[in-house]
Amino acid sequence: MLAPMNDVLERLRAWKAETTVILGSGLGSLVEAGIDVAERIPHAQFTALPEPKVAGHGGEFVCGQLNGTKMLFSKGRVHLYEGHSARAVTATVRLLADVGIRRLILTNAAGSANPAFAPGDWMLLRDHLNLTGTSPLLGAPEFVDLTEVYSLAWGNQFLEAARTARISLHEGVYAGLLGPQYETPAEVRMLRTLGADAIGMSTVLEAIQARALGLEVAGFSCLTNWAAGMSGQPLSHAEVLTTGQTAAASFSRLLTAALP
Repeated sequence: MLAPMNDVLERLRAWKAETTVILGSGLGSLVEAGIDVAERIPHAQFTALPEPKVAGHGGEFVCGQLNGTKMLFSKGRVHLYEGHSARAVTATVRLLADVGIRRLILTNAAGSANPAFAPGDWMLLRDHLNLTGTSPLLGAPEFVDLTEVYSLAWGNQFLEAARTARISLHEGVYAGLLGPQYETPAEVRMLRTLGADAIGMSTVLEAIQARALGLEVAGFSCLTNWAAGMSGQPLSHAEVLTTGQTAAASFSRLLTAALP
């Protein structure tokens, strides 16, 4: 039985976290690596949130402490390619803003389009290409400035923490596409020409919605594989999940080093 919406919202508000991490494909194991978990609340308790159905997306909020800091983790997201609208894909971001979140860390699994960024590494998003063909702001005249969609100062803080902790952290541009099919080698070459360093099927719409709500945003890609045509190997979701699970521990170390 579903709890009344106001009750579950108040449970999230009562945790009084200011920072949320949305976890991408295969990255849910981060919650089990060094997080002191206080409470888990399934996404299904919130009627406004569509339920994740893709492997590697658990579908729950986790209230936990990292290095003594209260945080909220969202395991799982939904995607346009599942048939959802841009508004549905970003419903979690609006809910998080409603319960008092002020800083949002977006993570994703992505293919590396940069020959210098190897699978298993992490990339800090400095900018993105929204190639999904849509926006969560459709239907209203919200002319949001995206000059700095990903916080420059916050990103620099993560880079300094990565250097101190000797964690490999690249920085680059993420291309968000519709999916669900992976890109062709010709499309990857096109995206590299446009400036993309990593390619995926999420994140850009959430970042747009978060900035429209005044949230500070940081974005990270777990580079799970080479993009099509760069390795000669076929792409698979199983490889994405396996690499993501392995890389989650290093991202937990990065969060511990970067956050108060």
